[in-house]
Amino acid sequence: MMNNETNHLGHELGKGAVMAVGYVAGKSLLGRLLFNPVVMLGAGIAVGYYGYKYRKEIVAAVARASDMGKDMVLNAKENLADLVEENREAEEGKGKE
Repeated sequence: MMNNETNHLGHELGKGAVMAVGYVAGKSLLGRLLFNPVVMLGAGIAVGYYGYKYRKEIVAAVARASDMGKDMVLNAKENLADLVEENREAEEGKGKE
């Protein structure tokens, strides 16, 4: 029983050590590359270019999503009003009995 627990603990420690080494290696290489000012500038230029190129499609998608959200809120209000009315009618029906 003790050997199994020790083996499990050793396995977990091994996984943790591998993850820590991977994190440090990834952070040093990817971190330097990701936060490099030239990379950040290039990413900003790319986002700006594509944002400008597809601006009409972006505006249309945002407007469509906004309309869908408004419709959802109106449907929820209508459903809630129906539930309240049904509840009120049920209470009035119980009160008459």
